[in-house]
Amino acid sequence: MKIIEFIVTALPLIVPDPYPEPGRDSLFMMFWNLENYFDWRRDTVLCNASEEEFTSYGKKHWTKRKFMRKSLAIAKTVLWIADREGMLPDVIGVAEVENRFVLERLTGDTPLSKAGYGIIHYDSPDPRGIDAAMLYRKDRLTLRSSKPLKVADYYDPEFHTRDILLAEFIGPGGDSLAVLVNHHPSKYGGGSSGRRETALRRLKEATDSMKAYGWRNIVSMGDFNDVPESTEEYSRTMVNLAIPLARKGKGTIKYSGRWELIDMFFVSPSMAAAGAEMKILSIPFLTVKDNAHSGEKPFRTYSGPRYSGGVSDHRPIVLKVVGEIRLFQ
Repeated sequence: MKIIEFIVTALPLIVPDPYPEPGRDSLFMMFWNLENYFDWRRDTVLCNASEEEFTSYGKKHWTKRKFMRKSLAIAKTVLWIADREGMLPDVIGVAEVENRFVLERLTGDTPLSKAGYGIIHYDSPDPRGIDAAMLYRKDRLTLRSSKPLKVADYYDPEFHTRDILLAEFIGPGGDSLAVLVNHHPSKYGGGSSGRRETALRRLKEATDSMKAYGWRNIVSMGDFNDVPESTEEYSRTMVNLAIPLARKGKGTIKYSGRWELIDMFFVSPSMAAAGAEMKILSIPFLTVKDNAHSGEKPFRTYSGPRYSGGVSDHRPIVLKVVGEIRLFQ
């Protein structure tokens, strides 16, 4: 039996009878870079090289069958996390999704169809055609507004990247929560360091503005494509929950045999005081042996041009706030 088929069949195919509901003042979130979660179809004649590569006739030979296997594995991961943590994530932030269609298939054609997730997605100007997006539990959160925040550099008109996704919710306790999903420019490519600084500065402008308008509860999550030490400026505004994990040598991606922590949660001080905690999840069926180095590494969908059947080169991360302290204020 192929590994991916084991992933699909070894876990429950339906959402179990209701998980214990978190309290009105509690919150559970997840973020995961899904690594090239592309539609298998060609949407337009003018699709870019990455979009064309991930089609049934492209270099990756990305078919509907492979897409559905990946979708089922993503859904099973969410259910695995819910089983271990005792609750479904209230919000799931994702990166590297091609379009709304893939999210509709994920929430409509997999066991997540019974979980009641709503979708927040906007097309961004990223050259590869990938976006950040968000799923949220409609029975727990009421969507008040959402919008993409453009990341642009006045001095670099050729700079196009993923938007920062902002959503504002009314929480279970009846008060406000703002969530931002990020996927900052990659380390690879010319001028990337300055471009990450531009994205981080845009994020800081957004959170500073929300604080000025009285927002107390803010979560900023995502793939920042940099280590916690490089986010010092933003950490003056928000609390970086990844710092203690990075000091212990933990990471979400493995590069040249070393773990790096580039997927993070930042929270406003009020949420940090409420006991917010970040975890990096090492899930057995999302991990393979690292033959080039020691230990293990995330199980990718492709190893170079070869289809290997995994899901992502990133580990998922979760944020939990559970306790008597009131979260939504």
